[in-house]
Amino acid sequence: MNVRQAPEYPAWPQYDVREREGLVRALEQGQWWRMGGSEVDSFEREFAEHHGAPHALAVTNGTHALELALQCMGVGPGTEVIVPAFTFISSSQAAQRLGAVAVPVDVDEDTYSLDVAATAAAVTPRTRVIMPVHMAGFMADMDALAKLSADTGVPLLQDAAHAHGARWRGKRVGELGSVAAFSFQNGKLMTAGEGGAVLFPDTELYETAFLRHSCGRPRTDRRYLHQIAGSNLRLNEFSAAVLRAQLGRLDQQVSTRQKRWALLSGLLGAIDGVTPQRGDERTDFPSHYMAMFRVPGIGEEERNALVDRLVEVGVPAFAGFRAIYRTAAFWEFGAPDETPDEVAERCPRTEAISQDCVWLHHRVLLAEEQALHETAAIVADAVAVI
Repeated sequence: MNVRQAPEYPAWPQYDVREREGLVRALEQGQWWRMGGSEVDSFEREFAEHHGAPHALAVTNGTHALELALQCMGVGPGTEVIVPAFTFISSSQAAQRLGAVAVPVDVDEDTYSLDVAATAAAVTPRTRVIMPVHMAGFMADMDALAKLSADTGVPLLQDAAHAHGARWRGKRVGELGSVAAFSFQNGKLMTAGEGGAVLFPDTELYETAFLRHSCGRPRTDRRYLHQIAGSNLRLNEFSAAVLRAQLGRLDQQVSTRQKRWALLSGLLGAIDGVTPQRGDERTDFPSHYMAMFRVPGIGEEERNALVDRLVEVGVPAFAGFRAIYRTAAFWEFGAPDETPDEVAERCPRTEAISQDCVWLHHRVLLAEEQALHETAAIVADAVAVI
């Protein structure tokens, strides 16, 4: 039997003369760090404006963005942070590295983001932050979570590592009234290889974060008068110059991915045994960081074999995230007083999704329509032999 080969997909990262010009501009200004140059400052203004936030702070990576945001929100020893059980491990480790307990909560079976009822049940007097993750660019239920936050007094920190440019009922991430953290790692929707940013809704929190990300030192300090404890999380000028160019094409790329996902999700949904991720319709501008689908009922080994078959023919496929409580790293420190199986009992949807979920890199959604028909046919062939 002939094995279908995948079509050519666009490369990622994408760049053109704008990135080159930005790098030269950063080089020739003669100052390559944020305190002497202008690229980071300019990028922060442009990123904040693009996302509707009063303030943006650029940092070294997305994990540091989460850690910094949590620290500025009062997370530390003796506190708890509610995180989705189905997410990349940085969501939980950012809290754990600050000495807090990360509390895994089950996710919605359609969006793969925080289940609101389960989140409400997990709030305790020690809960300091609720961290919704906008999985694959489909936003969590921000209406219900905002109400829960108001009712309990526990603030939200949006893990928006997948949600560059996304909108909830017409509102951009920075217009939702809560802190939000982004990643610019190599695979993200805009990238400088590494990097991150935090959006802040108020000036006081932003100023605190600036101090903490720059060793506790004010911008104009000349006498090493470090005001609060911090670290060096400053983004460099070259990365910022690249990100300014990346931001310039973000909305056009997201629009293309939206159109392609509408096609691909329909094609995948027509395959017997395949269920594409379904976003809340109130996410009216999803960013589509991944093209995710499930094959309900298969086990982890079968799912992994399916991914291997797709990769062998050239489809950029990956296994879905492992449930965070099913990793050794989660239990090293800052874990709840439970066993993995006890957590699993209250996270049945996470258990299933983490075993049967597959995702395709978002560059697939930048391909031509014919490539998506071919991709769906390859998935159908691979699923048929499970």
